Amino acid sequence: MILLPPPHVHSILHNAPGTFATLMDLYECNYINMRRLLPVTPQTPVDWVSRIPGSLDLHLRLVERFRYTSELVLTYEFVQNGAKLTEPNLRIRVYHDARLAEVMAAHLRHCPAFDSEAISGQHTNATQLHFRWKVNRFLFKWLSYCLRQGHRFAGPLLQSAYRRLDNPR
Repeated sequence: MILLPPPHVHSILHNAPGTFATLMDLYECNYINMRRLLPVTPQTPVDWVSRIPGSLDLHLRLVERFRYTSELVLTYEFVQNGAKLTEPNLRIRVYHDARLAEVMAAHLRHCPAFDSEAISGQHTNATQLHFRWKVNRFLFKWLSYCLRQGHRFAGPLLQSAYRRLDNPR
């Protein structure tokens, strides 16, 4: 017997924008990967850095935490010509009760800036769906990449992140 992946996983893996239902599947996959990256969401705003030898430092900032949602920023930071650059720079809303994670704003070097609130009134539903799919598909791929590299904000890493931010060397 040959086991085939569910259709929604097939569409996520092959860049098909699909339907609203497949976008919701993508949000669910992003939530699962966010929970793998950050198993326990802190109760108060924090700034953490995940450092893995041989890869870029991954920066996570919890902006705000409510009972059912959290907003965080995920990025790499670079210094270029004395200025700090963040690339990619994603603001992500995590819906704890629905178990979904959605990109609310994105600043990517090779794409126009994305703001979910701004596109709501400016575009048709089909265009909004495509924009949301594209930026959340990026998050899906990026989270998968970061997790494969070993990035996590948990356990001993979490404790070392506290020390690094409180006592930088």
